Order: sequence, then structure tokens, then C-alpha cells
Amino acid sequence: MAQGLYLSQKMALQQMLAPQLQQSLALLQAPLMELQALVNQELEQNPVLEENPELELAQKEPDGEFDAEEYPQDPAAPDAEWESQIERLTQLDQEWKDYFSETALPSVRHSKDDEERRQHMFDSLTTSISLQEELRDQVRLSDLDASHYDLADMLIGNIDEGGFLKASTNELIFSTNAPKETIERVVELIQSFDPPGVGARDLRECLMLQLERIGKQQSLEYRILDRCFPLLGKRKFPDIARDLGQSLDAVVQAAKRISHLNPRPGGAFRGDTETYVTPEVFITRAEDGEYQISVNNDHIPRIRISNTYKDLLSTSSSATDLKEYIREKIRSGKFLIKSIDQRQQTITKIAHEILRRQRDFFDHGITHLKPMTMMQVAEQVGVHETTVSRAVSGKYLECPQGLFELKFFFTSGIQTASGEDVSNASVKDLINDMVRDENPSKPLSDDQIVKLLMGKEIKIARRTVAKYRGELNILPSHLRKQYD
Repeated sequence: MAQGLYLSQKMALQQMLAPQLQQSLALLQAPLMELQALVNQELEQNPVLEENPELELAQKEPDGEFDAEEYPQDPAAPDAEWESQIERLTQLDQEWKDYFSETALPSVRHSKDDEERRQHMFDSLTTSISLQEELRDQVRLSDLDASHYDLADMLIGNIDEGGFLKASTNELIFSTNAPKETIERVVELIQSFDPPGVGARDLRECLMLQLERIGKQQSLEYRILDRCFPLLGKRKFPDIARDLGQSLDAVVQAAKRISHLNPRPGGAFRGDTETYVTPEVFITRAEDGEYQISVNNDHIPRIRISNTYKDLLSTSSSATDLKEYIREKIRSGKFLIKSIDQRQQTITKIAHEILRRQRDFFDHGITHLKPMTMMQVAEQVGVHETTVSRAVSGKYLECPQGLFELKFFFTSGIQTASGEDVSNASVKDLINDMVRDENPSKPLSDDQIVKLLMGKEIKIARRTVAKYRGELNILPSHLRKQYD
């Protein structure tokens, strides 16, 4: 067989998603602010669409909707037929406006005090300076030779968000062609900057730099970091005391002072990494104790088909290719409107099913969260499981219990001794409460937590407790132990 590159043709059947279906899925999966951006982009690209703030999003479409597919495909269609179609389109426009005003979803009402607090929050927002910008400013104020500014900038660029220098000396020599002595000098200069500990290559050096800054090179803390850092990480205080010839109490007190140092000196410089969440769904409790669900429509542009292009379509003098172009854009715009409406309907149905299944959570809190899968919700809503997954992705729900991601309500379960199902999120919350209330000098082991959960009729393996503890960022018992 000949070797090499060659061209060949073959026939094959392959499933492909239509562009309109891809657009519909993208709208369904997009969070609220991203959806707003997508709709605004479509407004810019589709000339037949226009925004009308007076319209409200509806829960379902009115009867007699206009279908662009019913436009005559024959370019030479009689003008009377064109006029009939346009009259129908104009009538539909008024029907949409009337229908929206009657069946709009309830919007969230904010009191005057809420609006004032909201405005105060926005007025208080400031732009934070990044750690790299702060270090570069200090370089310019230092006595560093201007010829080394590029090297200093290279070093600062290799400092991560925690304030640690991530490149080794050999890597810096290779990338800058600078002598090792020069690199070490510039590194030492950066390590003298604020915040203390910045520019360190590891945690040990970071903590030692902070002690050096306050003149504690001869302290017990400095000696522990210098000679016994691995033992300190394992909290083996008796071994440290024996190696350094110190009493156990002195070592414990020194370890407490070390714990007050900053392990991430760059953490205060977060830059513009703050994220703000806009809830998609609001669940409020009425005076009679019943819950009400509303979908956030405030940030979705209200769009419709422009009357200007309807008039162009009805003009007999318009070119055939122009009419075909307008007809296609109307079809595309109408599909966008339907996709947005369908998105809101799907999210509303899922929210109703979450409320029905998780009523105890909304009444009493996270310890009453029940196991729930996307398959169960999909069967009740009448959609595919992947549709539920897309609909809840990146979206949030605000309720009397707080603000939660919709995915939070979908958890696996653990069966109790009485046969009831308990959400693993509820079990994690119980473990977190147990550790929070434990005796610091005698922390609970995983086996002890298992026994305590058994007392609550929750049968769970020790390895599962260890897994949940890790997900909660809780250290093992020997690392949580505190010495008096």
C-alpha cells in the first residue's frame, strides 16, 4: 500500500445540530448576564429586530402567531398576497403587545431602602490595584539601576497571586541571559518590598522573610522554620522540642506565633477578580406561608420585529433578493424570541419542581435537603436530562434561606437506619457542625464522627467521612489538635 498523504471521497451519515438548535441551546445554558450579551449581539446583527422596553416577557405565546415559514417562497407572489401577510404581521404585533401586558411574569419589587442600599453598593465599588502593579511602582521608587528594570519586570511577572516567585534561578538565567548574581540581587530587592514575604520561592522562605522584616532572626520561631519546617507542618511538637533542646510549651507557643504570619502575602491584592451573581429565580414566602416563584426578566432585552422592515417587505417595488433577505431575518428573529421564551419557561418549571421536592429545605434549612437527581426533575418537567443540566448551569436562586446555585439542590443521598434518604449536603453540614463544636485539644477522629452519625441513624463508612471532610477543607484530627 502506498505511503503518504492523499485525498479520498466517501459517503457517510452523520448527525449535525442545526444552527438554530445550537443557538437555542446556547441561550438555555447562558447565565442571565451572558444571555443579555447574546441578545444584544443578535440585535446588532439582525436588522429586523428592535428593542421595545414597553414589552414584557410572556409565559407562553399568543394564539395566531406569525410564522415566517408561511411567507410565500415564490419571489413573484402577487402584491395582494404580500399585503395580506403584512397585515397579519401587523395585527400579530399588536396581539403580542396586548398579550404580554396581561400575562407577564411577576417582577421583583424592591423597596426604596433596598434601592438606596443597592445604589450605595455600586457607588462604593472601586478598582483594585494588582500585586504586580504595586511591585512595579515600588521598583520605580527604589534605587535599582534603570538597566535592570526589564529584569525586575520579568521577575514580577513570574510572581503568582499568592506572592510567590514561581520561576527557579536556572529558568530565569535561561530566559533573561542575565548573570546569576544580578538575578539574585534583584530578587533580594523585590523581597524587601511590601507586603512582607513577597517574592519568596516557598512557604518556608516566605515566613522567614516576614520574621527577618521585624528583626527576629534569633528567635525560636526562626529556628523552627529554618531547621524543623517539615516537622512543623506535621505538628510534631515533641520532636521539634527534642531537636532544638526546648521545652514543649515553648515550642507550642512559638508555633502559635508562626501561625499569625501571613502564608499568602499577595492575597490582599486581588485585582478585579470579584464576581457578582445575578439571581435567575426568586422564591419568596407570602404571609399565608405559601411560596411564590418569579423569574428574573429585568436584564433581558424586550425585542420584536421592526415595523420598518415589515413595510419594506410589503412594498411591491422592493427587489426580490431584498424580500428574501428580510424574510430570512424575520424567521431568525422570530426563532430567537421563541427560544428566549422557552428558556424562561424551562427554568420556571424546574424551579417549581425544586420547590415541590425541597419544601422542607425552604422551611427549615440545609439539614432538611433531600436527595434529588436531574433525571427525576427531567421526568416531571418533560424534558431530557441534559436540558435540565444546561438550564441550571451557572444560574442562581434567591430564597429566604439565602442565595444558592441551582446545581446545589441536585445531590446524591444516603439512606438512614429508618429507611429515609438524606442528602450528602446535609451530612456534610452535620460533619462541619461536629468539627466546629469539638474540643480543640481533643479533636474528633473520623471513626468518632462515624459513631456520632450512627447516633443520628446515618450509616456511613469512615472513608466517606474522610472524603466529605476533605471536600469541606477540614484537616485530619492530628493536624487540628491544639496544645494548651
